[in-house]
Amino acid sequence: MTSAIIIALCVLLLAAYFFDLTASKTRIPSVILLLALGILFKHLTIFFGFEPVDLTNILPVTGTVGLILIVLEGAMDLEINRNRLTLVKKSFLQAVLPMALFCAAAAVILNYNAAYDLRTSLLNAIPLAVISSAVAIPSVKNLKRVEREFVTYETSFSDILGVVFFNYLLVNSASGLAGFGDFSLQVIAVILLSPIAALMLMLFLRRIEHHIKYIPMMVLIILTYTLFKEIHLPALIYILLLGLFLGNIGSLKKMKMLRYFRPDLIEAETERFREIVVEGTFIIRTLFFIMFGYIIDVAELFNTSTLIWAFGLSFLMFLIRWISLKALRIPVYPFLFVAPRGLITVLLFVSLPAQYAMETVNRPLIIQVIFICIIVMMIGTMQGKKKHGEDDDDSCHKSTCL
Repeated sequence: MTSAIIIALCVLLLAAYFFDLTASKTRIPSVILLLALGILFKHLTIFFGFEPVDLTNILPVTGTVGLILIVLEGAMDLEINRNRLTLVKKSFLQAVLPMALFCAAAAVILNYNAAYDLRTSLLNAIPLAVISSAVAIPSVKNLKRVEREFVTYETSFSDILGVVFFNYLLVNSASGLAGFGDFSLQVIAVILLSPIAALMLMLFLRRIEHHIKYIPMMVLIILTYTLFKEIHLPALIYILLLGLFLGNIGSLKKMKMLRYFRPDLIEAETERFREIVVEGTFIIRTLFFIMFGYIIDVAELFNTSTLIWAFGLSFLMFLIRWISLKALRIPVYPFLFVAPRGLITVLLFVSLPAQYAMETVNRPLIIQVIFICIIVMMIGTMQGKKKHGEDDDDSCHKSTCL
């Protein structure tokens, strides 16, 4: 039995690696293949007489670790300078506007259909409003650099804002100015604590001479995130700021207050750490989507009672996204299609307390929306980078420049 489990894990991870290698050629998002692999693996275990394993409790843990690593990896790849300010501003607005408009529209629809209160309707709408960076970032490798950066910023902001807003509604019983004041203090606290945490990690990298240092560093980051989350602070903001700090450490060399930490010496260490994060992200993301595919019941994909709702909500998502792109003067292609739902949607849905559950927003609906959005992204980005020719520098075609 032990050998069978080891062989199965190795085969699944190697298959996932093959999917990742061939994604640029097939133009099929690896997440679809991972979900299909999970579904296939479940049916094979049943075929060979094994009892299916209940992975429901493991999925949120794996997803949370995956979320941390994905946001950290994406943030470490982002370059901060004055030339990026417009890109950051537009990506932030593009993350905020469609999410706010969709949540408002979906909450009204759900409230009208099922007569639930506004808080419950919003808590059920938010998981569907969040764009998954875990799906989007690996799926846009064929786009131009400026387009990939925009997707990384937008989806990271979407993840963070979605989780923060969800937790705010879930935890803060206060409403109005009192609730907003508490939330503002939480954000300020994270912004103040994040540089301190980053400097401590820099000191750790500089002082520790043991040959094992990157895994403890990663564990410390996950631990800090969890502690922030336990005291109801927006912990994903900490991960984003930390990633930006570590990824741009080379540009901090001239800052007098940081000379003690010798950023010039730590720069090489952070690059090695980034490589570890990339490898770890691949493993955790792969395991999450295979496990999610494993727990999917194929019948849920074709549940007729939720299929109309799934198509209706998906249409609403892309309509609002098109309006937002036009309003912000952002190219419709390819960004209209890069709006997949995935890891965060699942995490928020499974963490929703029973008292806020709605019959309309159930697991079949969530699964159907995820598949619809991923398929739309796959079809919409088929042309990818080839549409305007190869271009991987900071310049961009006038039709795609942000």
